[in-house]
Amino acid sequence: MPITIADVAARAGVSKTTVSRVLNGKGEVRVRTADRVRAVINALGYVPSARAVGLARGRTRVVGMLVPALTWPWMGEVLQGAADVVEAEGYGMLLFTCTHGDESMRRFASQVSAKSFDGLLVVEPEGTLDYITELHERGLPVILIDDRGHQPGFPSVRTTNESGARAAAAHLLAHGRKRPLVVTGLSRFGCTRERLAGFADGYADAGLPIDPALVVEGDFTFECGRIAVERLLADGVPFDAVFAHNDLSAAGALQALRDAGRRVPDDVAVVGFDDLPLAGHTHPPLSSVRQPLREMGAAAARTLIAHLAGTPLPDTPTVIPTKFTVRASTGVT
Repeated sequence: MPITIADVAARAGVSKTTVSRVLNGKGEVRVRTADRVRAVINALGYVPSARAVGLARGRTRVVGMLVPALTWPWMGEVLQGAADVVEAEGYGMLLFTCTHGDESMRRFASQVSAKSFDGLLVVEPEGTLDYITELHERGLPVILIDDRGHQPGFPSVRTTNESGARAAAAHLLAHGRKRPLVVTGLSRFGCTRERLAGFADGYADAGLPIDPALVVEGDFTFECGRIAVERLLADGVPFDAVFAHNDLSAAGALQALRDAGRRVPDDVAVVGFDDLPLAGHTHPPLSSVRQPLREMGAAAARTLIAHLAGTPLPDTPTVIPTKFTVRASTGVT
């Protein structure tokens, strides 16, 4: 059986509170009593729980992270960026997903009540922003990653969706593409609205407003990109480029074009968004707006841990810019 704090207290002839005070350096304990407790600890080989010691000191040295699901294509990059910083700073991480809806949130809330972590990193699960804001207002430090246009009343880390989409438009225009098909993400997301606005503005500034018939709402999946291209080809709607709001739907568009015998980029150029590792392995490799996902996770973790060490939380969002990556799906120049 593992040695417990009760075993140490019984052997030393003191209370569990006294043992706890010796372990944590809190409260007054006579020198001879403290020495006796330490001797018993050594003799029994008692190893205190790091979490229990942290709680006694008022800190767990654990960071919580709440995300919608691990199946999102870019989630691994964000998590890795955050984990790299958290581990380097000697903290642990508790990861929570919302894959079971209300049940998942009840479990998460129980961990909040138990003060199982010192601060929280969040990729906002849908419908949870009010609750997360309440936690912050009650004193839990919270950093939001990938603000979807909600502009919460607590710190966030975001990227330049609109200017990234403008860069995609400028690249396609430079290659003579005048009728782009746009496969968006879900319209309720701020990133979708920003990417659509930036891309449309880029074309409008060139005197080529985008035909509304060429804007198709998708849901960030492979299938939405494939189906959008198939439908427009079947309807005979001409287009010479595809701008998809993520790499996965761009890969679906590439598949549909290939199945239809359309050459990429000769007949149709294709651009994605995110620049995940997938983008370098499609056929042909995909030009994409690089979203700094790992950097966003790392920046959020650094901000949170700096705050736990005494640095005030920032008043404005941290913005890490996108970058356009050119590959063979639009031509290599």
